[in-house]
Amino acid sequence: MIAAGVQNSYISDCMLIGSEEVAAVQEKVASASIFVDKVFQEVGRVVVGQRYVIERMIIGLLCGGHCLIEGVPGLAKTLAVKTLAQTFSASFQRIQFTPDLLPADIVGTTIYNMQTSQFTRKRGPVFANLVLADEINRAPAKVQSALLEAMEEAQVTIGGESEALPDPFMVLATQNPIEQQGTYVLPEAQLDRFMLMIRVDYPSASEERAIMDRMTGERPVASIVSSVEEILAARRILSEIHVSDSIRDYIVAIVHASRNPSEVGLAELSSLIDVGASPRASIYLLMAARAHAFLQHRGYVTPEDVKAIGLDVLGHRISLGYEAQAEGVRTDEIVRRLFESIAVP
Repeated sequence: MIAAGVQNSYISDCMLIGSEEVAAVQEKVASASIFVDKVFQEVGRVVVGQRYVIERMIIGLLCGGHCLIEGVPGLAKTLAVKTLAQTFSASFQRIQFTPDLLPADIVGTTIYNMQTSQFTRKRGPVFANLVLADEINRAPAKVQSALLEAMEEAQVTIGGESEALPDPFMVLATQNPIEQQGTYVLPEAQLDRFMLMIRVDYPSASEERAIMDRMTGERPVASIVSSVEEILAARRILSEIHVSDSIRDYIVAIVHASRNPSEVGLAELSSLIDVGASPRASIYLLMAARAHAFLQHRGYVTPEDVKAIGLDVLGHRISLGYEAQAEGVRTDEIVRRLFESIAVP
């Protein structure tokens, strides 16, 4: 919830770019974001709770980013992704990552036809709008790296030829944080490709009762309430959502503080942070803040939008040093202190 004073100040700020322009953007956002409420309602028929997770996945989809979903087994991570795809009538593929998986099992390969004496390309499961990389940390780095080109450039190379992936294209990867045997740590380069890292918590007692009742009875199936075209149309509108210069400077200041915490009076964090967030964090933080405002049916971004999405964008981009690991310091604590150290515009 945004305080009335803060919201009014940003309405005034937005008015500086022209009342007609602001009104036009607000009208576009109000019209184009109607489908979001329908999606939340439909997903809620199948998945109990998890509003936070669903919201972040939609933000990633609107921004053309990818999401890494982390949580212990049994928290409906896979169900949430599959249900979201069903509401959009989007093509969906699930890839179960295992230690013996090969890159060709993901992107595809070329097959020799003896009758025609020609090679033909066989597409892999990565050719879909939404790709669920289930338990991604169970495959070695060579297999994980097969997704890098797809995630960064929305294309794959098969037999020396590049082929574009469907639009929209989104990778939603899951991993379990508690298992170490038979798992591989994701390379930093791939972690940085994920726009958001979503941590799934246990449900409340009332939610768990609802889950138990729903999953032991007749399970509901999500219906189509939106379309891929509405997602693509919403993406075009996102770039029009107003972001003031003060908000842009606020984002840069937060990301910069993760690299040089001593400059903002947090010298004690210098020994805890090994590597700060990359410039990609600034880009994604701005994009995600716009998408968050879109979900709130607003045509302008406030500091609350940046704060709401900050941990999801920055948490996996800050590498902690040995001292932090020894003291049990978590990245969410670091991100929280960084936000507290930067003055809100």
